[in-house]
This record gives sequence, structure tokens and C-alpha cells, in this order.
Amino acid sequence: MYLRTIVALILVFEVWFNVEGGGVGLSYDFYESSCPQVEDIVRTGLQSLSATDPTSPAAMLRLMFHDCQVQGCDASILLDPSNLTVPLEMTSKKNYGIRKRELISTIKLMVETVCPQQVSCADILILAAREAVALSGGPLIRVPLGRRDSSTTSSYKFADASLPAPNLGVDGMLLMFSNKGMTTEEAVAITGAHTLGVTHCFNILNRLYSPEIGHTQNMEPGFELLLRLSCPLESSTSNTSIVLNDPTTLLFDNQYYINAMRGRGVLRIDAEMSSDPRTARFVELFAVDEDEFFRAFSSAFVKLSSSGVLTGSQGVIRKSCDALN
Repeated sequence: MYLRTIVALILVFEVWFNVEGGGVGLSYDFYESSCPQVEDIVRTGLQSLSATDPTSPAAMLRLMFHDCQVQGCDASILLDPSNLTVPLEMTSKKNYGIRKRELISTIKLMVETVCPQQVSCADILILAAREAVALSGGPLIRVPLGRRDSSTTSSYKFADASLPAPNLGVDGMLLMFSNKGMTTEEAVAITGAHTLGVTHCFNILNRLYSPEIGHTQNMEPGFELLLRLSCPLESSTSNTSIVLNDPTTLLFDNQYYINAMRGRGVLRIDAEMSSDPRTARFVELFAVDEDEFFRAFSSAFVKLSSSGVLTGSQGVIRKSCDALN
């Protein structure tokens, strides 16, 4: 693990200076004078909160992804619709199942006690996601800081258009992440975030029960049967029923890729990456070499978390993460 951490830190340091488009104004020592304790506070806070709910790291990672995909990493997903009169980003149907937003608000209060009005909710969210990966057994990723929070709201319609659909295929996945400056290898690696957490049944019903689509091709028959038993077509609980993304759902490891190679990918993208010639060699690499997965994921994480951010005089530092100042 020590070697993996060192490799990840060196790689991300190098990648940061080659990120194209976005990230200007971020730095690794941004809070050195204003709040040098911030990373320790976020780490301690997440460890404490996760002790009562071991699924919290998966929630943090998904929360970060959904925030960064919609107008950049600006903590807009944390705004509470109940505080405003228009439907906001969180009401998007694609944000169904997003959990634990209140954890960021709790950690923000901890940071404010030590460093009032110095640290953005956006940076706290990125640090929480970074710690979620490390806490679950993944690499400790060094991330540049200095993001500002959005001072305007984002609509649910924009979120609907920006977030990936459950039936996302390789074409859409590569386009989505290339827009964040990622290589094909990095796109395959960041998709490996699915190694944590679960999938709701309603996201895979079309894949399982629409044979004309052909999305169950290359699926291991026993696994398909398991999914059908877990997610019956006419179930009244498909919105709340879940399946594990992989057998080690609480661990950040390469089991996701091993599953994909065996025909046990839950979502369409999980399955297609192992057979598409553009992505298959990276799935195979990550399935046999976890260190390579950690290296590429660390690089992709920095690019995603640095894309389209607000810095300098842009945006604000919110007093409360769930409301505009």
C-alpha cells in the first residue's frame, strides 16, 4: 500500500502540470497559510462519520462525480431544493439515490470552527471523496485545492442533460471523459469507481428485459439469472431494490475489472468495456494489476476534480453548503 501511495502521488503531481483546460488557479499549498489543518479535519471527520455507516465512502465518491459532471466541481449539488423556489440540480431523476450530502455540511461546520470563511464546500467535497477512496483501501491521491462555490443554482434539466444515463455505452463514456481531458486509459480507470457501492434495480431493467437491445450479450448466464432474481420485471420495489456492483462493494480494489472480464458487469458500460477493442486492453490490465488501476485512477481523479472549476474572484465561499450566501 505504501508503494501504491507513492506511485499515485508522483503520477498525479506530474499529471497536474499537463491538465488541459481547467484547473487554473488551483494549487497544492492553497490553504498553507489560511487553513493548514483542513485536510486533517476532513480526514478525521469522514473517518468518524463512516464508522457508523461503512457505505459512506461510496456515497462521497458518487456525490463528487455527480457534482463535477454538472457545471464543474462547484458544490452546486449540495444546494437544498427546499431553500429555493425553483427545481434544482438535486431534483434531477439522474440524481436518484444520491446520499449523505449532510456529511459535507457536517464537515464544513468542523472546518468553520477552525478556519471561518476560508474553505469552500467544493474543496471539502473533493477532499472527502479523496479520503473515501483511501479509507476504502485505494490510493491516497494528492489533489490541488482552491475551488470556489457556485453563486448561482443549476437546473434539474441541465443535470439531466449532463449526467450519464444508465444505458451509457463505451462511445458515450469515452466522449464524456475526453471532454474532461482524459485519455482512454483514464476513462476506463475512472469508471472503476463502480468498485464501490451498489446499483439500483431500475437502472438495469431495460438491460435485462429488452432482449432486442442486446445488452446482455457476453453476460455470464448464471450472473444474468442472479440479476433477474434480484430485480424482477414487475417488482413494485425496483426503485429501492439494489444489487452490489461487485462482491467487495466496500473495498476500493480491482475486483470490478475481474468481474467485467468474467461477464459479470452490472451496468451496460461495466460489461461493454471488456469487449470493446478501444477499452478491453485496459480492463485486462487493471484486472491483473491493481497498482496500474490505482495509478490511472489517481490521474483521472485529478483531471475530473479540476475540470471547469471556479477560482480566484469567481464564485463564493458559502457559509452553509446547502444554501446560497
